[in-house]
Amino acid sequence: MAQLNPEVDHLLRRAGFGASAADMETFRDMPLTGVLSYLVDYEGRPDDVDQRIGRPDHAQVSSKDLFAPDIDIDDARQRWMFRMIHTRRPLQEKMALFWHNHFATAFSKLTADSGNLQAAKMLAHKPVALRGPQGQLEIFRKYALGNYRDMLLEVAMDPSMLVWLDGQFNTRGKPQENFGREVMELFTVGVGHYTEPDVYAAARVFTGWNLRESVGYSDRDMNAYKEFVYNADEHETSAKTFSFPIYTDGNRTVPSRGVSAGMQDGYDLITALAVHPETARRLARKFWNFFISEIHEPDPGFVDAAANVYLQNRTEIRPVVRYVLTSPWFNLPEVRYARYAWPSEYVARAIKEVGWQNFSLATVRAPLSNMGQLLFEPPNVGGWPLGAGWFSTGTMLARTNFAATLAASQKEMLAVELERDGQTPQGLLTAMQARVTAAPFDAPPQQALMSYLLAGGSWIGSDSQLNTRAAGLARLLVGSSEYQLV
Repeated sequence: MAQLNPEVDHLLRRAGFGASAADMETFRDMPLTGVLSYLVDYEGRPDDVDQRIGRPDHAQVSSKDLFAPDIDIDDARQRWMFRMIHTRRPLQEKMALFWHNHFATAFSKLTADSGNLQAAKMLAHKPVALRGPQGQLEIFRKYALGNYRDMLLEVAMDPSMLVWLDGQFNTRGKPQENFGREVMELFTVGVGHYTEPDVYAAARVFTGWNLRESVGYSDRDMNAYKEFVYNADEHETSAKTFSFPIYTDGNRTVPSRGVSAGMQDGYDLITALAVHPETARRLARKFWNFFISEIHEPDPGFVDAAANVYLQNRTEIRPVVRYVLTSPWFNLPEVRYARYAWPSEYVARAIKEVGWQNFSLATVRAPLSNMGQLLFEPPNVGGWPLGAGWFSTGTMLARTNFAATLAASQKEMLAVELERDGQTPQGLLTAMQARVTAAPFDAPPQQALMSYLLAGGSWIGSDSQLNTRAAGLARLLVGSSEYQLV
């Protein structure tokens, strides 16, 4: 069903997290082109969402002590979910989620190296009150639609990535290959477009890209931190030759350089990988799966066109995403509800559509974990298994249990807000399906929903009926197989 124009609904699900009642008022009279500009050109609106944490008219957060999302990973997860629900910049948060999976980095390994506090800080710190570099998630927000080459450089120097892929131990005497491999296999060109000698050459390129600790460092000191350092004495200075061009003249060899200029090796390799045609095509295919469909294979015409936009715009992501969202493929009828909702998308959208009155986001941690996506904890360097991989008997049970918990928490609010529509069972069903935007139901499940409303006798629209049936209907819709698609 639709809350707004079906094309606007589709855009808000794919480029955001659906629409709350307040969102509907924002977009109700806005043409599709205006909604697109609102989403893509988000810098014109304040990023004030964190300042609204704690307001009674928003979703609630709770903590075992003072709410501290810069240094407590569970609080950081609540803050991110709060942002998905309440941000004025939904596409920025949607892209941050995309990049979090693309550059998958897990808290569990960081904490084994640096302790819980510092691991959380490396992933989620927003530098305001505390000392130290920004957390990895802030890189993804900063470059959500920014320059991909520049984001790759920041990721290569990001403390959490250096710990995650062992770059802190990359020395000239013992080059560490993990980042060199993943920057090609996962972050840029992909399997089949580099060789094993390329991996060793890349490891040598990044020798000396290490970490240092702040003065008096302690893993329990919230103002202590680890930061990137180029350790010139550990840089391997010989020439490094690759199987693909590094420079625009076709030269495949990074020249021998003195240690003082050794960081240029990394700049040159990252630039070459960022502008490689296979990187452009690989990102185009990932954007197809993320924004258009996981059920339909990427159209070769789309891949070529999106890759060309990327290359022509010197690895800027905003023009690519704008192209994707305005391409003829995006609004094909067959690609609507043709992507499986990631657990965090599912939870954020359900809360936006059902309601959040007095609902604590601390309660979503266990459900998200049971659904298979605990934020800041991807299972490996390849990220989460997407598409149908999200679903099993256990994960679907976790989704339906969450639907029941959320609907029960909003029971009284739903009854009040739907009182006018609830004078008839058909009115209540129509209103709820406009609010909770599952994919269209076939006739049998649609009839089953009506049968649920009519169970137990005639419909009189009383307070007790609405209290029970409105929340129950929300539970059935959010827990349905049709709602697992975006």
